[in-house]
Amino acid sequence: MRLKIPPALVFIIFSGLMYLLAKYLPIGSFAFFGNSFLIIALITLGLLIGVFALFQFVYVKTTINPQKPFNTEKLITNGLYSYTRNPMYLAMLVLLISLALYLRNAFNIFLITGFVSYMNLNQIIPEEKALGQIFGTSYKMYCKQVRRWF
Repeated sequence: MRLKIPPALVFIIFSGLMYLLAKYLPIGSFAFFGNSFLIIALITLGLLIGVFALFQFVYVKTTINPQKPFNTEKLITNGLYSYTRNPMYLAMLVLLISLALYLRNAFNIFLITGFVSYMNLNQIIPEEKALGQIFGTSYKMYCKQVRRWF
């Protein structure tokens, strides 16, 4: 697998880049009514998605280590995983969106797009190849039924 940087660290790096962009390129600022409420709602949603996704992995006793997908013992297709194949990464995305709203810099959308692209190329696609080798046809059917992100 091509993965070099753990997804949690990728999330931290992109969060830091978003902060630096907002601090050193303070153009494209925006604010709107209900901004604070939306930020709180997105943080809550992101945390809930992340916690429930992790709980499902722990509950079925399979690996949560994204750097070792070949250690996966069970394919989870219920709960959150019946709506998205990557709820943990979706949780990170939702948290990045909430951070962009908090920082109020419209140019952070480019970093959010970069996060999604990076995760697709360097994490999700290699994971999908590994899971396809482990679970074969059942994983391919799952991929046809459930979207990658949302």
